[in-house]
Amino acid sequence: MNLSNIVSIVGAEFNGKDIEITGMNSLKDATKSELSFVSDLKYIKDIQNSNASVILVDNNAKEYVPEGCIALVVDSPYMQMAMLSKYFAPAIEDDTLASAEIGEGSVISPKAELANGAKIGKNCTIMAHVYIGAEAVVGDNTIIYPNVTVYRDCKIGSDCIIHANTTIGSDGFGFVTNKLGEHTKIYQNGNVVIEDNVEIGSSTTVDRAVFGTTLIKTGVRIDNLVQVGHNCIVGEHSVLVAQCGMAGSTTLGRNVVMGGQSATSGHLNIAPFTTFAARSGVTKNIKDSGKTFAGFPLMEHRTWLKLQGKIAKLLK
Repeated sequence: MNLSNIVSIVGAEFNGKDIEITGMNSLKDATKSELSFVSDLKYIKDIQNSNASVILVDNNAKEYVPEGCIALVVDSPYMQMAMLSKYFAPAIEDDTLASAEIGEGSVISPKAELANGAKIGKNCTIMAHVYIGAEAVVGDNTIIYPNVTVYRDCKIGSDCIIHANTTIGSDGFGFVTNKLGEHTKIYQNGNVVIEDNVEIGSSTTVDRAVFGTTLIKTGVRIDNLVQVGHNCIVGEHSVLVAQCGMAGSTTLGRNVVMGGQSATSGHLNIAPFTTFAARSGVTKNIKDSGKTFAGFPLMEHRTWLKLQGKIAKLLK
């Protein structure tokens, strides 16, 4: 979009030279042709280091926008970002793309659907009622069981197994609420990348990123009925057990184990080789590797066991 069009949509004032904006992105990842936004002054350092050509800001943040970057001053940058995200959302399907490519030795059920632009590697098995979206990529030797849906632009590596009814790349749970309690959708314009040798159980959901990528790294094992929120990163060889969930933008180090029905709140960083027992509630960063935690509020597992023992004695 041209900047002049963006200005008219968000209701900002700008009298400079009109330029083309190719997309939206976070402050850290934005390129010189992209637009970003600032919703909180805690991101001041990111403003000053951003390569974005345009940043949506309010009056409190405009002074921090570096020279050479255009500041569009609006009342609510987060709300205006949500409004703009719709205009940068790609088409759900694209008939202008070439027909799907299928690698040598792959077996595709006649009841499966491959959208234009999809690419399937060698020796894959794609079963009935699978949908592979536009520009989605599936690596070699991967098995996808019935009723799996892979949204557009998502990438699945080689030697993966995805079980029935799982969804890869559905929209993350993102919206902005105004003072009247009305919700405006934030279009999720990123994707999901699943690296090699990953197995995902049935009826699991991995949400696509708002910007950038939701990433499942090599060797991960995900059980049935697991929720991975938008912009999460799951480290190499981690294990997510049934009914656990990760809120958006949580990063797990390698070999993290999340027991059944455990959950993380958003924007957390979890150290490698951390284990969470079943029903753990994780609300803070875990900085030290190799520890085991349990309960809510979260505590080290040994402390939790002692606490349960004392409670049991009180009930006798």
